[in-house]
Amino acid sequence: MKYMLLIYAAESDQGNVDPQEQAAYMQRYFTFTENLVKAGKLIAGDPLQGVSTATSVRVRGGKTMTTDGPFAETKEQLGGYYLIEADDLDEAISWAAQLPTAEHGTIEVRPLMDIPPQG
Repeated sequence: MKYMLLIYAAESDQGNVDPQEQAAYMQRYFTFTENLVKAGKLIAGDPLQGVSTATSVRVRGGKTMTTDGPFAETKEQLGGYYLIEADDLDEAISWAAQLPTAEHGTIEVRPLMDIPPQG
């Protein structure tokens, strides 16, 4: 089954990190990604640019409206994701717990919906 590991953390915390600590932290992400690849579990994964680059889109009454930034104010922002293949929720949670951000942020684990092909 496919699962999204959605990575949430406070963007405001990222500017106060020593460059050597940041490099070590990123190395942990590289190692995590390598482990997913070796296990044959990685489908996709990417970091996202900051929320200041986001645009929210809504259509009301046929009119498209855009707003700079995310739709909701939150303490933690979506910073990236991994799309993985896991046997079950327990395995997906096990992978999520290994993400460095799990130590100070939140990893949301969400299964993808299986939609049968039309036709």
